[in-house]
Amino acid sequence: MKICKLLDQENVLCQLEASNKTDVIDKLIGTLGKKIDPKMLENVRKAVFERERIMSTGVGKGLAIPHGKCTGLDRNYASFALLKEPVNFDSIDDQPVSLIFLLVGPESHNSTHIKMLSRISRLMNNSGFRDRLLNAHSADEIIEAFNQEEAQYFEI
Repeated sequence: MKICKLLDQENVLCQLEASNKTDVIDKLIGTLGKKIDPKMLENVRKAVFERERIMSTGVGKGLAIPHGKCTGLDRNYASFALLKEPVNFDSIDDQPVSLIFLLVGPESHNSTHIKMLSRISRLMNNSGFRDRLLNAHSADEIIEAFNQEEAQYFEI
């Protein structure tokens, strides 16, 4: 599955204002509210924050990839934020983050979850792509950037 197929106008936040890591993650999870029922959304929230407590998902280079797996989800969901101002995310390089990609999926699909995290990491490792995202002015620009970048690496 292509990452860009998980992104749409409702779950891509451009120039998001957030005060800290918790605020960002809450807002990203909130974008999934029309796709996931409220009880399951609370399970998603618990799973993502539990994963974050184990170890920060701030992977460096201004990027964080908070994620979690939940029993009861039927497929993968994602959301993305470009922050107006970077926030501390306890990243491995001790630098604040501006790009945050949230991924949640079914507990039963561990290999798919790992493949998707790997795909996100590979895409985001390209400094030119990160710069393109950092300079985006709309959700449409962000979605199109993911679409174009993914087309270079992965089959549709």
